[in-house]
Amino acid sequence: MANYEFGAGIWMFQQFIDRYATDAYGPEVDTIKAIEKAAEVGDIRVLDINYPFAGDGVTVAEVREALKRTGIRAQAITPHLYMREFQLGSFTHPDPKIRQKAIDLGTKAIEIAHELDARYVKFWPGQDGFDYPFQVDYQRLWDNSVEGIRSVAQSDPSMQFAIEYKAKEPRSHMFFNSSARTLLAIEDMGVDNVGIVFDLGHSFFAKETPAEAVQLVARRGKLVSIELNDNWREWDDDMAVGTVHLIETLEFLAALRTIQWQGPLLLDQFPFRENSVEAARSSILTIRALERVLDRLDLNALAAAQGRHDALAAQRVVLDLLLGTGLVKDHD
Repeated sequence: MANYEFGAGIWMFQQFIDRYATDAYGPEVDTIKAIEKAAEVGDIRVLDINYPFAGDGVTVAEVREALKRTGIRAQAITPHLYMREFQLGSFTHPDPKIRQKAIDLGTKAIEIAHELDARYVKFWPGQDGFDYPFQVDYQRLWDNSVEGIRSVAQSDPSMQFAIEYKAKEPRSHMFFNSSARTLLAIEDMGVDNVGIVFDLGHSFFAKETPAEAVQLVARRGKLVSIELNDNWREWDDDMAVGTVHLIETLEFLAALRTIQWQGPLLLDQFPFRENSVEAARSSILTIRALERVLDRLDLNALAAAQGRHDALAAQRVVLDLLLGTGLVKDHD
């Protein structure tokens, strides 16, 4: 079984708000309390931490102390490039002054990442994109997005950066909306220190086959981080791992073995109505159970079926493990 470390986006342990329960699901949770809540899971070793920090006056020193006290490391710093100030875009905002603010926030995130010994700075420019036909000049949108992230990345070649793509929400069409498009944009940036955070749920949402897409990203040498969750493929539901797409999640974990992924697996979930600590534990239990399934997978039988493009034979190899059907023996 792969011996993965586990982590999470700190937002999993904070306050959730949607457009219906506008007074939020639960009380506000500042960054320090969220770190402490993550520690309750017992298996969380790293966190992706938003900046600016949640809570009045929370300092870098306080965050560093909370991480040390709980034995958790900062894996990433994610600047808030998607808040109200950037509602018309961050790197693609029509006002060059706002675009510069996005760049400045990105460079500030670098400083925070160094202070907390984080591995990378993550960009999720959720407001960059468009909602209506004829709303934007697509070439200018491309140029501004590429130039904005390039500018931040070039300011510190020693820091790793990563883009998390998503098909839509909050914009109806987000700029970084698929693995292939994001790879093309990174290629245009012409820098070595920008890669991709591969979110399993976002890949489902983008109608990709995640096991295929993650290998494409890895083949290009651009895979920086892995985030896990699940959804119904029509929205970014951020559900517990394996609750809908169990077989595809198994295939995704098999792909991580194929590419020899050694990094941590981060949970990106929004348990609006569930206990967040229990939701994290449930996902980790599922991942470990699927890993045990992969340990028993007959790789030779699977390779033989794949070599023939024999869909039913390949399915029998997998379903026999999951369901104990004896299908392989019955058909051999």
